[in-house]
Amino acid sequence: MRSNRLPFIIGVAGGTASGKSLVTEKIMERLADLQSRKKQVIIIPLESFYKELSEENRCKALTGEFDFDHPSAFDFDLLLKTLEQLERGQAVDIPKYDFIESRRNGSLHLEPADVIIVEGILIFYDELLRNKFSMKLFVDADADIRLARRVRRDTVERKRSLAIVLHSYTKRVKPAFEEFCQPTKKWADVIIPRGGENDIAIDLLVQHIQDLLKTPRGSPDISSKRGSAEESEVVKSRGRPH
Repeated sequence: MRSNRLPFIIGVAGGTASGKSLVTEKIMERLADLQSRKKQVIIIPLESFYKELSEENRCKALTGEFDFDHPSAFDFDLLLKTLEQLERGQAVDIPKYDFIESRRNGSLHLEPADVIIVEGILIFYDELLRNKFSMKLFVDADADIRLARRVRRDTVERKRSLAIVLHSYTKRVKPAFEEFCQPTKKWADVIIPRGGENDIAIDLLVQHIQDLLKTPRGSPDISSKRGSAEESEVVKSRGRPH
């Protein structure tokens, strides 16, 4: 049974195919069973909150002409409302997005949890959403590695042609990253180089999160309790901007 404490909400941002999902999954796995008490952990991907497209924009999406990396593509208000409901201890249903058809298709039911991990390219872009996070992580990866991962993902999982994937990346994804995603790195409490491959960084973070979960909710301040994470080069930790 959950306590009445507010959930600990973690934001995981970073460029497309930077390894955000893998980092998120590893954090979830390690947090799932702490101190012999089962922790309830849920993941909410920003990609579930793409806005419904008009038929014209859906046709553009299928040919790589729609900009899925622009802030206007996301329903930040719905995501914010979802987090507020979970904070009140209410269950939620979040949309499931079909990337092959470029439309919402059904929903996923989520119960309230001790820890909520939100991951996505622009979760630090919206100020109201950004202020919801108890901890903000930015996953850093080399641009060439991100491109290679994106090509593999979109051609295999999303059934898009190589030509469309490369066209979309050069014309929309890369410029959007430089204009909208990269600048939000300044809001991160912790920067994780090499993404999900950086197990040492993830282990340090999980230990730090475990320590924070022992404090009354609302009081954690990562800048005052960095410990070993600050001392290691595998995790770049910084104070919050004023």
